[in-house]
Amino acid sequence: MASDPLLQPYRLKHLTLKNRIMSTAHEPAYSEDGMPKARYRLYHEEKAKGGIALTMTAGSAIVSPDSPPAFGNLHAYDDEIVRWMGELTEACHAHGAAVMIQLTHLGRRTGWSKAHWLPVLAPSPVREAAHRAFPKEAEEWDLDRIVGDYAAAAQRMQAAGLDGIELEAYGHLMDGFWSPATNRRADEYNGSLDNRLRFTWRVIDAIRDAVGPGFIVGIRMVADEDWEKGLSREEGVEIARRIAGSGQFDFINLIRGHIDTDAALTGVIPIQGMRSAPHLDFAGEVRAETRFPVFHASRIADVATARHAVAEGKLDMVGMTRAHIADPHIVAKVEAGEEHRIRPCVGATYCLDRIYEGGEALCIHNAATGREARIPHVIRPTDGPRRRAVVVGAGPAGLEAARVAAERGHGVTVLEAAPQPGGQVRLMAQNKRRREMIGIVDWRLSELARLGVEIRTGLYADEHDVLALEPEVVVVATGGLPQTPPLEAGGELVVSSWEVISGEVRPQGKVLVYDDNGGHPAMSAAEILAASGCEVELVSPERMFAPDVGGMNLVPYMRAFQEGGVTVTIATRLVSVRREGNGLCAVLGSDYAPGWSAERRVGHVVVEHGTAPLDELYHALKPRSRNGGAVDYAALLDGRPPFPEAESAGGFLLYRIGDAVASRNVHAGIYDAVRFGLTW
Repeated sequence: MASDPLLQPYRLKHLTLKNRIMSTAHEPAYSEDGMPKARYRLYHEEKAKGGIALTMTAGSAIVSPDSPPAFGNLHAYDDEIVRWMGELTEACHAHGAAVMIQLTHLGRRTGWSKAHWLPVLAPSPVREAAHRAFPKEAEEWDLDRIVGDYAAAAQRMQAAGLDGIELEAYGHLMDGFWSPATNRRADEYNGSLDNRLRFTWRVIDAIRDAVGPGFIVGIRMVADEDWEKGLSREEGVEIARRIAGSGQFDFINLIRGHIDTDAALTGVIPIQGMRSAPHLDFAGEVRAETRFPVFHASRIADVATARHAVAEGKLDMVGMTRAHIADPHIVAKVEAGEEHRIRPCVGATYCLDRIYEGGEALCIHNAATGREARIPHVIRPTDGPRRRAVVVGAGPAGLEAARVAAERGHGVTVLEAAPQPGGQVRLMAQNKRRREMIGIVDWRLSELARLGVEIRTGLYADEHDVLALEPEVVVVATGGLPQTPPLEAGGELVVSSWEVISGEVRPQGKVLVYDDNGGHPAMSAAEILAASGCEVELVSPERMFAPDVGGMNLVPYMRAFQEGGVTVTIATRLVSVRREGNGLCAVLGSDYAPGWSAERRVGHVVVEHGTAPLDELYHALKPRSRNGGAVDYAALLDGRPPFPEAESAGGFLLYRIGDAVASRNVHAGIYDAVRFGLTW
């Protein structure tokens, strides 16, 4: 470990960072009233416990009230933040981690109908597609007060005891002046590079006047917008040179690309199925050209890539941000020689898609992230009796239930009907672009092997199989089976999205895919069909296309659809299907225009309507169980044992999780497994 490049300390000005791994600024949307209170603090403190050298908070903290929060941003303009950031910093310092914060004025990257309903402003009135506001052109008095707001915000962070700050300059107000795509001004803030940097120099001069020369100030900046009408590599690298040579900044956190659309954003922050670390070499080139400290994060999800980045001199600090959402203890596991035990980031980007859709960041397969107050990242043995447990079903929920029970010291046997564990995750991974999802299963299988858990596959267990094991706890995680949407006729003529994704059915020619779910399954089926050469129409009754697929995950689907000629029809319902010659006739209707109908003549109709619980075993075991399958939700939510005793007490506790209860998603099943498992 002493020779591991990732574990070497790094000196930044007066600050010694204990290793080379950091979490770059991002907004998990855990704030309360714009403040980083307990939930926010515990999230960052967990990474500090896990050995990270630097956690960069906020993404980004807003310096002015007329930069309304786009997704839970911290209010750096409010004096109250000093107290809360001070508590967060003290907690992280106790574990040896440095703390910084990213400050910004969002510029056009927000909406006007939030917070105080002040007008959005930008260097020029150029609309950003992602947030859709039409900004006003910033006037001189706007710029004067915003410069002052930056300085005041920096002072607050210094007063809170933070180790430094970084300024945000990609897709926000500051770099809006840099880019020809967003700066159309006719004054001294446009034209030459000197003019376009005028606002940047005003801001950093004001900050240095406020905090002095010793406080660490960096900048997360775009050095190439990778956009014909945007900031070129030549000009971007020149800006980096000037920043490095100014004597005012202490590091550059490098970005390549632009973020004004979902498609562009995935170029900056790639998701599963896209290249790993696509901008790492570029970051290394900028470091070589500037000879200045360079930080960078862009899908550096594994330790090997991070180690390579430092060993080859491409980066000084490596950002592993989504990787730490999946596992905040990466450094601790590397230090312990347990690199193989790191819970992998599978690139699902459930975390960011939830933020951009107005939710909080949650990892698709780590339910503890963001819930540190109630769910530990490291499961400790129970103080109570050790029990014999049977988990029926080895999908993600069942595997997680078995892992949690085994970590708590219980004896666990897993029964699985399929030849291989994995459930619907194994099915998802049949889409080659989403094959990284199998990491959700593989990590758990590795952990269960370490814990000595027996998994019996190829056994479609009934109540006799379960009772023969004399369990004290039975967890039914049998999942669900695809169900057909309600049709007036022709339900027997359709095939499920599962059958297409698995390859069991291989349609040809014209195919209608009916998505009455709004998530990934129908989209994956349509993507696979389009790639196979089918003429596909995807029909949905929703008024918004694929509402449960976030904007970043929608990007590769839409790329595949448009390249494959897929037609998308929304606000339209599948009514019935009938045979017609050698094919089928799909009859469509509308919720909006009663009596309207249309017909499609196709070779196959593929439907997606979620799953129906596979719950026969659960109902067979209920009368024999101690709690009759009942759950006290109030106790569950309070972290207490949630299983009321039935009058005719049986010999075991019984509960079900995941899709065995109702059609949901991977995160819901894993969350079920953890929070139930911690109560016994």
